[in-house]
Amino acid sequence: MESMFHELQELLGAYLMPVLIAVPLAIIVLIAAFKRDDYRPPREYTPPPRPPEGHRPRAAQPPVVLPPLPGMPGGSNPMASAFVTAPTPMLPPAAPVAVPEGPPTVLIADDSAVVRTKLKRLLEGAGFTVVQVNDGNEALAELDAKPHIAVLITDLEMPNKDGFELIADVHGSLTTEDLPVIAITGHDELHGRVGQIEGVYGIFKKPWNDRELLKRVQSLVHLRAAASRRGRRVTDVRPPAA
Repeated sequence: MESMFHELQELLGAYLMPVLIAVPLAIIVLIAAFKRDDYRPPREYTPPPRPPEGHRPRAAQPPVVLPPLPGMPGGSNPMASAFVTAPTPMLPPAAPVAVPEGPPTVLIADDSAVVRTKLKRLLEGAGFTVVQVNDGNEALAELDAKPHIAVLITDLEMPNKDGFELIADVHGSLTTEDLPVIAITGHDELHGRVGQIEGVYGIFKKPWNDRELLKRVQSLVHLRAAASRRGRRVTDVRPPAA
């Protein structure tokens, strides 16, 4: 029994001795390997390149905010739109109506030569250019040929086309709807009818007061010139009728 124990001890010693030697060596090798991985030499620091002299750093740009999708007011749509709507082109400002140079032109429509002569003398003496016609048809032809006419003075009783028809045609046309009109009449009943017509800026009964009529013509000429320079209509700043 004792001899058998000695044989087993010798047999185990022959096998255990290499194991006892190899295990510690393996542990040492593993520890050395881990230590080697943990040690890393520091890299050499390379400073960034310096900007050239006189260079200004770019200012930080604000973040771009995409508009919401169409049809989602108030930006309630959680998904921002990737489409940016093109800005609406700005329209150029409307050019003011050209104001002709020289003295203003006044058109007189009356079938009476005496009335036309008196008005012509009064207005030309105040520096106006005067155009005279006999009825409403001739007045419309002159307005087509001379769009720069500033004021129309018309009688209410004329052949072919009377003053009422002339006023209706003038203010029914796009080219002359803003033309100030002064009516003259010798009848009280016609005076009352004219007061109901829009676009008449003065009603004078024959015989009229030259001073009052001239003041009314001058005020209308200045009013229309100022409205033309501002691109407005005379009816927007209409003075009270006489």
